[in-house]
Amino acid sequence: MSRIFGPVAAMYDDVRPGYPAAAATAIVDVHGGVPGTIAEVGAGTGKGTELLVRLGGRITCLEPDPGMAAVLRARFPEVEVRETRFEEWDAPPCGVDLIACALAWHWLDPATRSQRARAALAPAGTLAVIAHAYGYADPAVAEAIDGVLRSVGYTAGPRPEHWVRDDIRASGAFGRVEERVWHSYPEFTRDRYLRLVQTFSPFRRRTPAEQRAALAGLREALGDTLTLDLTTTLVLARD
Repeated sequence: MSRIFGPVAAMYDDVRPGYPAAAATAIVDVHGGVPGTIAEVGAGTGKGTELLVRLGGRITCLEPDPGMAAVLRARFPEVEVRETRFEEWDAPPCGVDLIACALAWHWLDPATRSQRARAALAPAGTLAVIAHAYGYADPAVAEAIDGVLRSVGYTAGPRPEHWVRDDIRASGAFGRVEERVWHSYPEFTRDRYLRLVQTFSPFRRRTPAEQRAALAGLREALGDTLTLDLTTTLVLARD
């Protein structure tokens, strides 16, 4: 599963939404200054890296998929990219000031991810986990999309609204855990939205026949454009 996105790495980088600049400001505010060293877990093609480079610290990106890592290196030649999983990475002995994870927390081992992040941090370090939840501004569009996807075997619903915050709190690894939330409403053409769907892991897991059926059904069900209701959540944790 760690290499599920490699075949569509360029598409992923093109169509996946980035993160609001306000998230970088929130990280600095909670951390108490600019973190000097940053490790980004599950960096992908650099959608989160784009936010982190604004902080100015030294960044090490961990990305196990070679296809995703290649796009990441091309976009950000100034950062160090290691093709490894978080669970296989040895943090520097003194730790890092910031562990960041953009839309990849669910890919990490749930039994150890918070504790592993805490162990990799320097004293007074900060964990920052950022994610998108995809919704739709028009309920009729949301219903149409849900109907098509369920018809080809999609059964998983969205994760609970505050699952990252609650997961980190429940781990007991951090004394202070807080959440920031932003909403945005990007507009997609139908064709661009169909490209976006092809970068979602539930779609990537389906058979080729099921994928073709999903795209055909969505193309028929949707109008020329649609507007997302995109919820961006930033969870910040410290001792």
